[in-house]
Amino acid sequence: MQATARRSEHTLRHAVQVRGHEIVVDETRQAGGTDEGPDPQELLAVSLASCTAITMEMYANRKGWDIGEVEVDVSYSPAERGTPTRFDLTLRLPDDLSDEQVERLRVIAAKCPVHRTLDGEVMFNEHVERVHLAA
Repeated sequence: MQATARRSEHTLRHAVQVRGHEIVVDETRQAGGTDEGPDPQELLAVSLASCTAITMEMYANRKGWDIGEVEVDVSYSPAERGTPTRFDLTLRLPDDLSDEQVERLRVIAAKCPVHRTLDGEVMFNEHVERVHLAA
């Protein structure tokens, strides 16, 4: 998996290429951006919410369960001095699911790849390449 962010003109707005898709990422106006897209930290909440929902839906499909509409709400508070990063997830599931189905979906939600990545040990290998970029 690879993503490449490229600055757009002389702003904080970046076009991010991933596979054949482009995502606009920017900062809020208060932070000096033009607010043309979510900021990088908001994308963490986006990734967790969407991965959790998709993981539950894939699991339900494998089980042959028609779970209808699923909604995952994620609130994100970055780490501050003395407090860890906090993600609050709310899973909204149809009320006609059995208690067993709800419990299985709750357990599988915590196994989505993004959740496991955020919950696990992470390593970074950083490299700098000096290149001449065309104007």
